[in-house]
Amino acid sequence: MSNTVKYYEVDASKASVRLRNRKCPRCGRVMAFHKEGKPRWHCGACNYTEFQR
Repeated sequence: MSNTVKYYEVDASKASVRLRNRKCPRCGRVMAFHKEGKPRWHCGACNYTEFQR
């Protein structure tokens, strides 16, 4: 169970849940961060990409 990916941050003291990854501005789905090559955020659904500076 320790190898699971955590998609959300849960703060019990504030009773809040926050998504760790970004949402795609084009389609609204969750984007993935890629470190290989040029660091970038990529949406697999609509192929929207934001490159890091």
